Amino acid sequence: MKLYGFPRSPNTRKVQAVAAHIGVPMEFEFIDITRGKSRMPEFLAMNPNGKTPVLVDDDFKLWESNAIMQYVAERKKNDLWPDAARIRADITRWQCWQLSQWSEGCATLTWENLAKKLTGKGDPDPVVVARAEQAFHRDAKVLDAHLEKHPYLVNDRLTLADFSVAAPLASAERAKMPLASYENIQAWYARIAALPAWRETSPT
Repeated sequence: MKLYGFPRSPNTRKVQAVAAHIGVPMEFEFIDITRGKSRMPEFLAMNPNGKTPVLVDDDFKLWESNAIMQYVAERKKNDLWPDAARIRADITRWQCWQLSQWSEGCATLTWENLAKKLTGKGDPDPVVVARAEQAFHRDAKVLDAHLEKHPYLVNDRLTLADFSVAAPLASAERAKMPLASYENIQAWYARIAALPAWRETSPT
Protein backbone atom coordinates (compact mmCIF):
# COMPACT_ATOMS: atom_id res chain seq x y z
CA MET A 1 0.00 0.00 0.00
CA LYS A 2 1.44 3.32 -1.07
CA LEU A 3 0.40 6.90 -0.40
CA TYR A 4 1.22 9.66 -2.85
CA GLY A 5 1.06 12.99 -1.08
CA PHE A 6 2.42 16.35 -0.01
CA PRO A 7 3.34 16.22 3.71
CA ARG A 8 2.51 19.86 4.41
CA SER A 9 -1.04 19.28 3.20
CA PRO A 10 -3.49 18.60 6.05
CA ASN A 11 -5.22 16.04 3.85
CA THR A 12 -2.03 14.05 3.40
CA ARG A 13 -1.01 14.36 7.02
CA LYS A 14 -4.29 13.13 8.48
CA VAL A 15 -4.02 9.93 6.43
CA GLN A 16 -0.42 9.42 7.56
CA ALA A 17 -1.37 10.09 11.19
CA VAL A 18 -4.21 7.56 11.13
CA ALA A 19 -1.98 4.90 9.59
CA ALA A 20 0.70 5.60 12.21
CA HIS A 21 -1.80 5.58 15.07
CA ILE A 22 -3.26 2.16 14.25
CA GLY A 23 0.01 0.68 13.00
CA VAL A 24 -0.77 0.13 9.33
CA PRO A 25 2.46 0.13 7.26
CA MET A 26 2.39 2.42 4.28
CA GLU A 27 4.95 3.43 1.69
CA PHE A 28 5.09 7.12 0.88
CA GLU A 29 5.95 9.01 -2.27
CA PHE A 30 6.41 12.77 -2.12
CA ILE A 31 4.42 14.70 -4.71
CA ASP A 32 5.66 18.29 -4.83
CA ILE A 33 2.49 20.21 -5.61
CA THR A 34 4.44 23.49 -5.52
CA ARG A 35 6.24 22.32 -8.66
CA GLY A 36 3.14 21.09 -10.42
CA LYS A 37 3.89 17.40 -9.89
CA SER A 38 0.23 16.63 -9.21
CA ARG A 39 -0.57 17.87 -12.71
CA MET A 40 1.79 15.51 -14.46
CA PRO A 41 0.19 12.84 -16.69
CA GLU A 42 1.35 9.95 -14.50
CA PHE A 43 -0.33 11.49 -11.44
CA LEU A 44 -3.49 12.49 -13.30
CA ALA A 45 -3.80 8.86 -14.32
CA MET A 46 -4.28 8.08 -10.63
CA ASN A 47 -6.40 11.13 -9.77
CA PRO A 48 -7.84 13.18 -12.65
CA ASN A 49 -8.53 16.00 -10.17
CA GLY A 50 -4.80 16.56 -9.77
CA LYS A 51 -4.93 16.65 -5.97
CA THR A 52 -3.14 14.78 -3.20
CA PRO A 53 -3.29 12.38 -1.50
CA VAL A 54 -3.88 9.24 -3.54
CA LEU A 55 -3.67 5.71 -2.14
CA VAL A 56 -2.64 2.80 -4.35
CA ASP A 57 -3.22 -0.72 -3.06
CA ASP A 58 -2.28 -3.22 -5.78
CA ASP A 59 -4.62 -2.33 -8.66
CA PHE A 60 -6.94 -0.21 -6.49
CA LYS A 61 -6.53 3.58 -6.68
CA LEU A 62 -8.36 5.75 -4.18
CA TRP A 63 -8.50 9.53 -3.88
CA GLU A 64 -10.25 11.80 -1.34
CA SER A 65 -8.53 11.80 2.01
CA ASN A 66 -11.52 10.92 4.20
CA ALA A 67 -12.31 7.90 2.04
CA ILE A 68 -8.65 6.88 2.24
CA MET A 69 -8.75 7.16 6.04
CA GLN A 70 -11.73 4.83 6.22
CA TYR A 71 -10.10 2.34 3.86
CA VAL A 72 -6.85 2.35 5.85
CA ALA A 73 -8.77 1.94 9.11
CA GLU A 74 -10.42 -1.21 7.72
CA ARG A 75 -7.05 -2.94 7.53
CA LYS A 76 -7.04 -3.88 11.21
CA LYS A 77 -9.43 -3.71 14.13
CA ASN A 78 -9.14 -0.39 15.96
CA ASP A 79 -11.07 2.19 17.97
CA LEU A 80 -10.79 4.95 15.38
CA TRP A 81 -13.32 3.22 13.10
CA PRO A 82 -15.50 0.97 15.29
CA ASP A 83 -17.81 -1.64 13.78
CA ALA A 84 -21.03 -0.07 15.12
CA ALA A 85 -23.12 1.37 12.29
CA ARG A 86 -24.35 4.42 14.20
CA ILE A 87 -20.87 5.35 15.37
CA ARG A 88 -19.56 5.02 11.82
CA ALA A 89 -22.41 7.19 10.56
CA ASP A 90 -21.58 9.84 13.16
CA ILE A 91 -17.90 9.74 12.21
CA THR A 92 -18.82 10.12 8.54
CA ARG A 93 -21.17 12.98 9.42
CA TRP A 94 -18.29 14.95 10.96
CA GLN A 95 -16.00 14.09 8.05
CA CYS A 96 -18.64 15.41 5.66
CA TRP A 97 -19.01 18.52 7.83
CA GLN A 98 -15.27 19.04 7.60
CA LEU A 99 -15.52 19.05 3.81
CA SER A 100 -18.75 21.03 3.39
CA GLN A 101 -18.42 23.54 6.24
CA TRP A 102 -15.14 23.65 8.15
CA SER A 103 -12.91 23.71 5.07
CA GLU A 104 -14.51 26.88 3.74
CA GLY A 105 -12.88 29.04 6.38
CA CYS A 106 -9.82 26.95 7.25
CA ALA A 107 -8.66 26.18 3.72
CA THR A 108 -9.23 29.71 2.47
CA LEU A 109 -7.34 31.30 5.35
CA THR A 110 -4.51 28.82 4.88
CA TRP A 111 -4.30 29.68 1.21
CA GLU A 112 -4.60 33.45 1.58
CA ASN A 113 -2.42 33.95 4.66
CA LEU A 114 0.13 31.19 4.20
CA ALA A 115 0.29 29.20 0.97
CA LYS A 116 -0.29 32.09 -1.41
CA LYS A 117 3.03 33.75 -0.61
CA LEU A 118 4.90 30.47 -0.44
CA THR A 119 3.82 29.65 -3.98
CA GLY A 120 4.46 33.13 -5.34
CA LYS A 121 0.79 33.92 -5.93
CA GLY A 122 0.84 37.33 -4.29
CA ASP A 123 -0.52 38.90 -1.14
CA PRO A 124 -3.72 37.98 0.72
CA ASP A 125 -6.93 39.42 -0.67
CA PRO A 126 -8.53 41.28 2.28
CA VAL A 127 -12.06 40.77 0.94
CA VAL A 128 -11.55 37.01 0.60
CA VAL A 129 -9.89 36.87 4.03
CA ALA A 130 -12.82 38.69 5.66
CA ARG A 131 -15.32 36.26 4.14
CA ALA A 132 -13.20 33.31 5.24
CA GLU A 133 -13.01 34.64 8.79
CA GLN A 134 -16.81 34.92 8.88
CA ALA A 135 -17.10 31.32 7.71
CA PHE A 136 -14.54 30.24 10.29
CA HIS A 137 -16.43 31.89 13.15
CA ARG A 138 -19.74 30.42 11.93
CA ASP A 139 -18.36 26.88 12.04
CA ALA A 140 -16.04 27.29 15.03
CA LYS A 141 -19.06 28.18 17.16
CA VAL A 142 -20.70 24.88 16.22
CA LEU A 143 -17.54 22.90 16.90
CA ASP A 144 -16.74 24.70 20.15
CA ALA A 145 -20.25 24.17 21.50
CA HIS A 146 -20.03 20.45 20.80
CA LEU A 147 -16.60 20.18 22.41
CA GLU A 148 -17.84 21.98 25.51
CA LYS A 149 -19.74 18.78 26.34
CA HIS A 150 -17.51 16.15 24.76
CA PRO A 151 -13.74 15.47 24.86
CA TYR A 152 -13.83 14.15 21.29
CA LEU A 153 -16.24 14.48 18.39
CA VAL A 154 -17.88 11.04 18.42
CA ASN A 155 -18.82 8.76 21.30
CA ASP A 156 -16.43 10.66 23.61
CA ARG A 157 -13.50 8.73 22.15
CA LEU A 158 -10.81 9.49 19.60
CA THR A 159 -11.98 8.52 16.09
CA LEU A 160 -11.28 9.29 12.45
CA ALA A 161 -13.56 12.30 12.83
CA ASP A 162 -11.07 14.01 15.14
CA PHE A 163 -8.19 13.53 12.70
CA SER A 164 -10.28 14.92 9.84
CA VAL A 165 -11.50 18.04 11.63
CA ALA A 166 -8.24 18.72 13.48
CA ALA A 167 -5.95 18.49 10.46
CA PRO A 168 -6.40 22.06 9.15
CA LEU A 169 -5.61 23.50 12.59
CA ALA A 170 -1.97 22.41 12.40
CA SER A 171 -1.37 25.66 10.50
CA ALA A 172 -3.80 27.77 12.51
CA GLU A 173 -1.24 30.26 13.82
CA ARG A 174 0.55 30.82 10.53
CA ALA A 175 -2.74 30.94 8.64
CA LYS A 176 -4.08 33.50 11.13
CA MET A 177 -7.18 31.51 12.00
CA PRO A 178 -9.12 33.43 14.69
CA LEU A 179 -9.07 30.70 17.35
CA ALA A 180 -8.48 32.86 20.42
CA SER A 181 -12.06 32.85 21.73
CA TYR A 182 -12.64 29.12 21.23
CA GLU A 183 -11.15 27.53 24.33
CA ASN A 184 -12.82 24.15 23.84
CA ILE A 185 -11.40 23.80 20.34
CA GLN A 186 -7.96 24.77 21.61
CA ALA A 187 -8.07 22.19 24.41
CA TRP A 188 -9.33 19.47 22.05
CA TYR A 189 -6.68 20.24 19.45
CA ALA A 190 -4.00 20.11 22.16
CA ARG A 191 -5.11 16.54 22.91
CA ILE A 192 -4.77 15.63 19.22
CA ALA A 193 -1.41 17.38 18.91
CA ALA A 194 -0.07 15.40 21.87
CA LEU A 195 -0.68 12.06 20.14
CA PRO A 196 2.56 10.30 19.14
CA ALA A 197 1.16 9.66 15.66
CA TRP A 198 0.44 13.37 15.22
CA ARG A 199 3.92 14.37 16.32
CA GLU A 200 5.56 11.70 14.15
CA THR A 201 3.81 12.93 11.02
CA SER A 202 4.64 16.60 11.49
CA PRO A 203 6.15 17.92 8.24
CA THR A 204 8.52 20.23 10.15
